[in-house]
Amino acid sequence: MSSLAGRVALVTGGSRGIGKAVAEHLAGAGAAVAVLSTTEGGSRAVADALRASGARTLALAADVADARAMDAAVASVERALGPVDVLVNDAGVALRRPVSEMSDADWERILAVNLSGPFYLCRRCVPGMAGRRWGRVVNVSSISGRLGTAGMTAYCASKWGLNGFTQALAAEVKDRNVLVAAVLPGSTDTEMLQGSGWEPDMTPAEVARVVTFLCTDAPLAMSGSLVEMFG
Repeated sequence: MSSLAGRVALVTGGSRGIGKAVAEHLAGAGAAVAVLSTTEGGSRAVADALRASGARTLALAADVADARAMDAAVASVERALGPVDVLVNDAGVALRRPVSEMSDADWERILAVNLSGPFYLCRRCVPGMAGRRWGRVVNVSSISGRLGTAGMTAYCASKWGLNGFTQALAAEVKDRNVLVAAVLPGSTDTEMLQGSGWEPDMTPAEVARVVTFLCTDAPLAMSGSLVEMFG
């Protein structure tokens, strides 16, 4: 695996599950890692553990659905660690509810976190990557970005949208040596899966290995790829 020494990574949803595993793998590849989640305690616990293993880290607490908060978070990363070279958009929320029972607030929240959040961060980080002529963006999508699931209309819509966003952004910046891709995991052993009735087909670490490959050894020809991991 190629080294990310000297690179700075920002991982959202980094306090648990796939995001935590990704933060650990990227730090293991040599990157300085900013861990962002909605809770300061969660981010700090992961960042402290990474620091204890020798990584440069930063803990951040913010809501990815808040555009101003994301601008401020990236500015904090730049001050503490340097410009963001690797962005992994993992933060996500899900809700199982029939469309007839879904409120406006439910719909808007799921799209805000799962789709607008990655947009806010890409808008802030990708121009710098393009200017430096190196960058990696990996969006953590889902099997639900390929398949419709009853009771998951908002979640499916957000992940289908994220896939389209990924491919369109990849087309915009491929000529600047910025790779943009998405990983589409199936049932993964995370807190989000608990209570869903689905059995896990893979671990967060398995997903993190694929994300890390996209951030290190994947050729630029893979930009725009939607990498399916359906177990």
